[in-house]
Amino acid sequence: MRRIVLLILALAVVAVGVVFAVLNADVVALNYYFSTAQLPLSLILVIAFACGATLGVIASLGIVVKLKRNNRRLKRNAELAEKEVTNLRNLPMKDAH
Repeated sequence: MRRIVLLILALAVVAVGVVFAVLNADVVALNYYFSTAQLPLSLILVIAFACGATLGVIASLGIVVKLKRNNRRLKRNAELAEKEVTNLRNLPMKDAH
């Protein structure tokens, strides 16, 4: 069932992309530092979106690595605490009498 929903969602995204490309098929001049290129507006927008997404992932990469390292440290501390509790539970009880 989940596969079917993902397939329908993927087809919907492709359909929206095709409609977007058809509606924005006008050729526009893209002026960058060294030259000029004539490209379809939809292609320029997709390239700009991809560049922005890539820069966003790169910008958040440091935070993700830091959080993963912190998560690993906390898991290690939790395992040590569990072992200590298990060892304390296994110790024999000593009566004061």
